[in-house]
This record gives sequence, structure tokens and C-alpha cells, in this order.
Amino acid sequence: MSTNVELREKVRERYAASAVSTNGCCGAGNCGPDPTLVTDLTAGTYAASDLAILPEKAVEASLGCGNPTAVAELSTGERVLDLGSGGGIDVLLSARRVGPTGFVYGLDMTEEMLDLARRNAAASGTTNVEFLKGFIEEIPLADDKLDVVISNCVINLSVDKPAVFAEIHRVLRPGGRIGISDIVAHDSLTPTERAERGDWVGCIAGALSYEEYRIGLETAGFEQVTLIPTHPVADGMDSVIIRAIKAS
Repeated sequence: MSTNVELREKVRERYAASAVSTNGCCGAGNCGPDPTLVTDLTAGTYAASDLAILPEKAVEASLGCGNPTAVAELSTGERVLDLGSGGGIDVLLSARRVGPTGFVYGLDMTEEMLDLARRNAAASGTTNVEFLKGFIEEIPLADDKLDVVISNCVINLSVDKPAVFAEIHRVLRPGGRIGISDIVAHDSLTPTERAERGDWVGCIAGALSYEEYRIGLETAGFEQVTLIPTHPVADGMDSVIIRAIKAS
């Protein structure tokens, strides 16, 4: 059994390689022990009009399972954090939605991804963004700072999900919200059965069940938690839209 430190390092190594090759595991990659078990996790979730305005390298490096910028329904002037920002696709799209009076942070633990994201921001001429190095379990931002937290197929990779939920709650202002795309397992699947469908770094083995996700967010202090499946990614596992609000 891998330790948490070993699992985190495996994730970091996989996504560092993805930043260079843009042929990663989540997203268009097939990461299960049997390639027939996992499909393209993105399922065409970005509009062609969105992709057309982005640098090609940002689009190629998209390794998510949904489109959290649409899920979060961002508004002008809002302050946003993208957990596990990768090559920056969701940060750049969010920056356009919040406009020059808004601001978007991207957080990633992988230096190679951060370098790629900063190059993509420069190439697109986007200035209302900042990319931070750190762990999603230890967000390097002040309390009550943000209006929205988004994430795209990243929380399932964490080795300490209660810490992630607590940190998201801490950095959101009262009334702030989350708009997350993630892989979620049917409640009937055991952890062992999830692992049979794919590995941890492939966004499968570490996925929470619907009930576990809901309880985790509610325990952290979130209200109005909803989980809506968008498309299947493996037998008994879905890409899911997760929304919740921090009480005012």
C-alpha cells in the first residue's frame, strides 16, 4: 500500500510529465489497468468558441473531466481560485468571465505545469491572473478572500480530501460558492472496486462516492450541496458537477 507521500509524489510525477508531453492521464488519457474501462473524461465539455480564444498549448494540456468555469456561473468582478490549475485553461477562461475588475488564482503543486500556465497566460495577454505553487490541502491564501472556488478533476487525486474541503471553506467569503467537476463513484462501489477500474493518478481509485462527497462538504460547513452526473467515465463512475455554498 502506498503512503500518502508516495501517492502525492506519483501524482506530481505524472502531471509534470503531462506538462511536457500534453498527453496526460486524466482528460483524454486512458489510465485504468484495462484501457476499455476508462473513456475520454472530458466528453467534449468545452465549447468550440471558448477553445478558439485560448493558446493551443493551454487546450492541449487540459486534463480535466468537465468545464467548471461554466458550472460556477462566474460574474464580472469576482475573485476565483482554480484548484489544480494545470496548464491554465480554466484560469484563462475564468479571467475572461470575471473581466478586468475580477481576479483569478491558479494553484498547482507541479512546477512544470505552473511554468506552462504562466507561458499560456502571457501568450493570451491575460493579466488578471496569478499562478501559485502549493498543495490543495494547504491553500496559500487568506481567510474569506474568494467568491468562487473551481476545480476540474483534481480533488479525487488528493490524499486528504477532508483537508481540501476545509481549506476551500476557509478561503471562501461567507456566501461564496464552489463549482467543481470531479469523478465520483456510485455509492454501491467499494474502494477496492474503484481501484479495479483505474489507478489513483488516473482519477479513479481515489474518487469519493456520492454519499462520501456530500458528507465531506457538509462536514466542512457547506450548504445546498448538489451532485449532478454529466457522463459516465467507467463502470459505476461518473463525471459530476458539484455545487455548494458557504453559509453567510
